[in-house]
Amino acid sequence: MGLALAGATLVIAAVLLPNKAEAQFGLRGGPLGVARFAVGHMLGLSRLRHSRMAVRGSRYRSAALRSQDPRGAERGQLSNPYVLRAALTAQAALSGWHGGRRPQGWWRHPDGSYGWVGPVFWPFAHDDLTTAIMFGDSTSLSFYGYGDIYAAIFSPYAATELAAYTAPQSRRGRRVPTAETLCEASDTGGLRVDRIAAAVTPNELQRTALDELASAWNAARDTIRTACPAQVPVNASERLGLMRERLEAMIKATETIEAPLAKFVGLLNDDQKARLDALANERRAALAAVQRKDAQAVAACHPDYDPRYDEKAQRQYEQLVQQQWPANDIASTLHLDEVARARLEVLQDTTLRSMQTLSACPTEPAATPQTRLPAVKARLQTMLQAVGDVTDALDDFEADLSDEQKAGFEAIGPKRGA
Repeated sequence: MGLALAGATLVIAAVLLPNKAEAQFGLRGGPLGVARFAVGHMLGLSRLRHSRMAVRGSRYRSAALRSQDPRGAERGQLSNPYVLRAALTAQAALSGWHGGRRPQGWWRHPDGSYGWVGPVFWPFAHDDLTTAIMFGDSTSLSFYGYGDIYAAIFSPYAATELAAYTAPQSRRGRRVPTAETLCEASDTGGLRVDRIAAAVTPNELQRTALDELASAWNAARDTIRTACPAQVPVNASERLGLMRERLEAMIKATETIEAPLAKFVGLLNDDQKARLDALANERRAALAAVQRKDAQAVAACHPDYDPRYDEKAQRQYEQLVQQQWPANDIASTLHLDEVARARLEVLQDTTLRSMQTLSACPTEPAATPQTRLPAVKARLQTMLQAVGDVTDALDDFEADLSDEQKAGFEAIGPKRGA
């Protein structure tokens, strides 16, 4: 569904955006270039409202970001796991932003969750890998992309707000979770060995291979934990560096489990493999029972879709016009010369290009864990490449800036949320 939302955004903005709005964005490349900007911001408004209601509930506050599975679907609960996930990350992301007084943040994901929570990027990384590889559910993973890169460049948090996420936990009534707590949120107990064993009823040799796979899964989790920031990233370059570290750790995690997964699956007979694959189908069926379908997102990927006759698309378009790259603000505040302006355009275009490479209409997930793993790894590698390209463009842009200009650039993000 995440890819459907991204594909829908591309179609909506490319058709609806007039020349006047293109000029307001100050972008090159026509409507498609502007459409790329919208991914990660426009859709999922109804889910966001639901998530904000959930945040207010004490039952979610008490459970927020503990070392437990936040999704609920695998435990037989009827609550929508995506709404719960959004509620947990929203609570943590907004608790340190403007003193926790803001109802929502502009860097949220389409489902209402957040990829940047204070100084931490991708807090539920291990959980997302597990559900994508073993259960064929890459919804949360697919939401990561352009919006997170943009938020790394223009961080919404002021320095004092970020510092709250690294303050000691000894104070009573702490409102802002620590970075360590956020990174620990992805510890869901490792691979669900009991559930897999119940499905495939392994013999002794297969059980040994399953235990080896579980150990590798825990090692993968620890690899991701090591990429948790020990200090707050203070500028865009450091935030992009943290993104690279987290993505590299996630890629290394997939490599850690690749061989043990192949060994375990290779020992199963055809009937056992079918029962293992059925776990993914069961998860999708369970989620479908509690998840509202976004008919517009699906329709927007149809070749005959025309958003000019879609009232919801019109409202989303109006929101899009308000979310523009602050190119003119940067140029005027920093008093850029022609060379710096040209480098800023390269940075802007490079960042926007990530919207195209990381967005698509939905495809059916691969049938088996072995085939899903390389697909997940490829997605992470694509994002890592995009972050690397943006980092290079940012380095070029800032190369000849003075310290005062760099400080002015860093102030753009927090000012946007003021």
